[in-house]
Amino acid sequence: MSGPIVPGGSDLLGASPRNTRPRAVAKPEGERPSTPVTNQQIPQDRYGSRARTRPRPALRWVLISVVLVALVGVAIVGYRNLGSSPIQGKQIAFEVLDDQSVKIVLEVQRDEPQRPADCVVRARAKSGEEVGRKEVLIQPADGTTRQETVLRTSARANIGEVYGCTYNVPEYLSTHLRPTG
Repeated sequence: MSGPIVPGGSDLLGASPRNTRPRAVAKPEGERPSTPVTNQQIPQDRYGSRARTRPRPALRWVLISVVLVALVGVAIVGYRNLGSSPIQGKQIAFEVLDDQSVKIVLEVQRDEPQRPADCVVRARAKSGEEVGRKEVLIQPADGTTRQETVLRTSARANIGEVYGCTYNVPEYLSTHLRPTG
């Protein structure tokens, strides 16, 4: 028994699996054959061209250079602000002497011990308010330097501490002249 016969084709029942696609039927004259639409065309007047232009190589290298310079700048600033400091001062001990003074013992470590240093010590009240401040000259010496100082306060101090140290020694500390004014 044979199946229906397709014009221009063969018997569907006896067809091999590779040949099961129906064949195109001839259209009468005047009709256009329909073509499958796979890529829709977008009006360029409305949306612009889809073509992307590649950046010029010179512009790319300029942008890369600017980014690298900015990263190096950030790294330098970060190292200076967050890296180890060349001089460190810390409070070893303090003793509140009375309502108007506190004795502070500080220890200073420097990467250049032959240079003089300036350390700021301060006293704070129980509330955290600063009640006294003083600059202390640290003379050049080998290794770690310990020094004690008495700080006068405007009210009773609860703690005496080292605020910070620097190699930038003011002239009035390095000479015996006191500031005027």
